[in-house]
Amino acid sequence: MNLTLFDLDHTLLPFDSDYEWGAFLVRLGVQDELIFAKKNAEFYEHYKAGTLDIHAYVNFLTAALRQHPRAEIEDWHSRYMREVVTPQIHPSALQLVAQHRADGDLCAIVTATNSFVVGPIAQRFGIEHLIATELEQTPNGQFTGRIAGTPSFREGKIVRVEQWLQAQGCRWQDFARSTFYSDSINDLPLLEKVSDPVATNADTRLLKHAQKNNWRVISLFD
Repeated sequence: MNLTLFDLDHTLLPFDSDYEWGAFLVRLGVQDELIFAKKNAEFYEHYKAGTLDIHAYVNFLTAALRQHPRAEIEDWHSRYMREVVTPQIHPSALQLVAQHRADGDLCAIVTATNSFVVGPIAQRFGIEHLIATELEQTPNGQFTGRIAGTPSFREGKIVRVEQWLQAQGCRWQDFARSTFYSDSINDLPLLEKVSDPVATNADTRLLKHAQKNNWRVISLFD
């Protein structure tokens, strides 16, 4: 059996699901447009530069949500899936996942985005296993603004994947090949960990690194 891991934002999706979720909340009137747009853009630039403070980002993204009942937030997310996510899922990305599943690979999405936002997206791709940043919640399901456990971001992706593999009764060496598809230089630690790194819709820095190291390079959205 082979192991296949997929990043999500700008890899299987042609957009950033966290960023678009925030923009969707602005359209609903949940977030203040001017304040949110400015701060969200700042965080996104830090992400692209590899300097994001993910704890501060999660606190910012969940600030408005902490003022609303969980059931209402779930309804908003259902609309987000229908109106934003599903129309932008490309057949090429679905086909890539389907091929690895047909080959019998153990597949997982490994993303820094939180599991509340991306859980239904992983289901839409037919991927059972999701390794995402987990949001701390109160007993009644309200978000606290903090991260539970290790965020699946940068080196944390390796930590979380290894915890997941252990829960599956597996180790890296149990797989003939391990593949990770990602667009971002932030994912360099996990890309260098697997046997088959694939720069997918790669940002400029990752593309240069991939070409220098003769990694496979693909684009799903051309």
